[in-house]
Amino acid sequence: MRQRIIHYLRAGYAGLYLVSPEEQRVEAELKSIAEELGRNLHDWSATNGLVDLSNKSVRQLHDPLECLLAVRELPNETLVLLRDLHLWLGPDVNPVLLRQFRDILREGKTKNKTLVISGCRLCLPPELEREVTVLDFALPGKAELGLVLDHIIESARFKPLANEARESALAAASGLTTIGAENAFALSVVETRAITPAIIAREKAQAVKQSGLLEIIDTTESLDHIGGLDVLKSWLLRRRDAFGQRARAYGLPIPKGLLILGIPGTGKSLTAKATASVFGVPLLRLDAGRLFAGLVGQSEGNLRAVLQTAEAIAPCCLWIDEIEKGFGGTKSSGASDGGTSARVFGTFLNWMQEKQAPVFVVATANDVSQLPSEFLRRGRFDELFFVDLPDRQEREAIWRLQIERHGRAAREFDTVQLAKATEGFTGAEIETAFIEAMYGAFELATEPTELDIAKVLTELVPLSRLMAEQIAGLRTWAKGRARLATAPPAEAKHRKVAVE
Repeated sequence: MRQRIIHYLRAGYAGLYLVSPEEQRVEAELKSIAEELGRNLHDWSATNGLVDLSNKSVRQLHDPLECLLAVRELPNETLVLLRDLHLWLGPDVNPVLLRQFRDILREGKTKNKTLVISGCRLCLPPELEREVTVLDFALPGKAELGLVLDHIIESARFKPLANEARESALAAASGLTTIGAENAFALSVVETRAITPAIIAREKAQAVKQSGLLEIIDTTESLDHIGGLDVLKSWLLRRRDAFGQRARAYGLPIPKGLLILGIPGTGKSLTAKATASVFGVPLLRLDAGRLFAGLVGQSEGNLRAVLQTAEAIAPCCLWIDEIEKGFGGTKSSGASDGGTSARVFGTFLNWMQEKQAPVFVVATANDVSQLPSEFLRRGRFDELFFVDLPDRQEREAIWRLQIERHGRAAREFDTVQLAKATEGFTGAEIETAFIEAMYGAFELATEPTELDIAKVLTELVPLSRLMAEQIAGLRTWAKGRARLATAPPAEAKHRKVAVE
């Protein structure tokens, strides 16, 4: 990032916009760049006015228009950091302020004056979109976080950490801002008198969750918790070392991701959680619906923040559940939201195609008809899997897993007969049936039996009956387009779906 800014300044760019929540880090970087290039640096904010950072002189110019008028009088070879100016550049921007800004940009090209806007989100009027270059100020890398860690260790008078312990601490802090990392390191020292990666990771999870967009999922699920889906499991296991250096040396590309289509309740979300366990990386969950906001440019800014955080934490898995709810309205975006959905979707597609960071995307969807065709073509994802209703062997495995999961011995139940009795049931419905049987037995202070389960099954209407037409349509679409998550039986016949 530093070299990019230097190149822009040497090339005579008159307007830069640095999007970052780390105001202090932006200021420190600009100070260092100004010293290297031999330029003056001025700093403006609505509270402090215009400050010459070389001699600390202050001009009490709290109005942005007054500040811009003063900037025109500054000498050549000057950088001006404008803090939070985007708050005055919204939909109701003062036309005089806008005109003055554009005039300075024009003069700046010949006088080497550069206006640098700093803000936590992008907000530019159409008149400036092509005149100001926007840069997403990346979250700190391991080198920068290492400096913060060294400062905390020195302040606490600890001995330098061993290489392995240091790498663990920095990995736990990846994705935090410098201030966030400093706080997490300091809290670890206060709580344990040591640099403890678990505490740092806990604080990172809390910080990520506060944004409302991403959540770090602490999952213990593995492929052993999934009944069936043998083809999908095999596909994942074949790639379990794909993020390592050995794979890079062999010439393998970094895996892009996986799209799982299927019927609700068939284990798609569970598979997403297990995928992170297979790769041994953190799991981030994105609620795609929360990306969209009412303010102009905020939706695009939300997506950039999500992708930047994911790349900073990488290697990791990014789980987007029910992705069709977030990106399903792109076709009518121009009429419904001014094209916001289409722009956000386009940005995401471009990132999926071009990303170099080891972020493995696991997307799940129930209704493939809502997904744009561009999303499904090869190159976006490594593979597209279809998860059908579980077959008899899978239902047996699911019954065993659910019985054991709830503290009972599977050998005490006839799972073969239970599998036959639940033809057309999803894994979620099998779990519901067993839990309901447990409630009935609990009320009578006994243990659940097959008779209790049978009573529940007589009252439970499976999704395969309620959504028979939709499931049939999904199967038809998946044939020839998606890979089956379960190996088909010798007699390649679909399981029956009752149509009433």
